[in-house]
Amino acid sequence: RLDGLLNRALADSEKIDDNAYAEFRRGLLKHISIEEKILLPAAQRLRGGTPLPIAARIRLDHGALVALMVPPPTRKLVSTIRSILTAHNEREEEVDGLYEASESVIGKNVEELLAMMQSAADVPVLPHNPDPKALDATRRAVERAGYRME
Repeated sequence: RLDGLLNRALADSEKIDDNAYAEFRRGLLKHISIEEKILLPAAQRLRGGTPLPIAARIRLDHGALVALMVPPPTRKLVSTIRSILTAHNEREEEVDGLYEASESVIGKNVEELLAMMQSAADVPVLPHNPDPKALDATRRAVERAGYRME
């Protein structure tokens, strides 16, 4: 769904569809919130307080993606978002990735966690910040996660 929204936001080569991008932004922030507030803490709790081995890497990606949601979208910014999402989605979905590792420890708690995820509240979304300082902070978060801004 999020890939489709991002594609729709960029369908016109002249301008970004603000409505589609806003929906993508809300959806991505909610997805990240669910993983950060429900999935990763539950897996850590069920592992006796030890985080999943992939958790730190996932959190770096999340930090970069959240930072990229702050400035107004440009094609270059969206290109960076796409490149991070490509790597991040692989980390989530690969063998021993976030989802498989989570499933292995969640076991009988799956129904409870699914219910929590499905009832998760939307994330409050602030307006974009066009200040160059915000873009500098975004660049630092992206680089901290091991990526480069386009």
